[in-house]
Amino acid sequence: MQDYRKLRIWLLAKELTKNIYELTKTFPTEEKYGLTSQMRRCAVSVPSNIAEGAGRNGNKEFNNFLGITMGSLFELDMQVELSYNFRFMQVENYNEILEKITQLKKMIFLFQKKLNT
Repeated sequence: MQDYRKLRIWLLAKELTKNIYELTKTFPTEEKYGLTSQMRRCAVSVPSNIAEGAGRNGNKEFNNFLGITMGSLFELDMQVELSYNFRFMQVENYNEILEKITQLKKMIFLFQKKLNT
């Protein structure tokens, strides 16, 4: 069992979640139960699954939760793409969020490799 609060992947995931919450505050009100809600739930699942996996009994289980985390990141990536296409965000926000998502995917992939050795 690891202290998830000390994991760099969890810290970046928490930061990404905060960014998504701040960004979606600016979305149209009619998206409250659409993309806003979906993106927030998806973003919250990323650090949550890292924390849950860290609390499991071994690397194999932790790795399974990191796989779920990766799925959530890909889902969030697509939702950010749609939001940008619908002009719900500026290009600067789009680039910043995508950069964090990409960085987090790479970090998690490398962490999974480390857990498998």
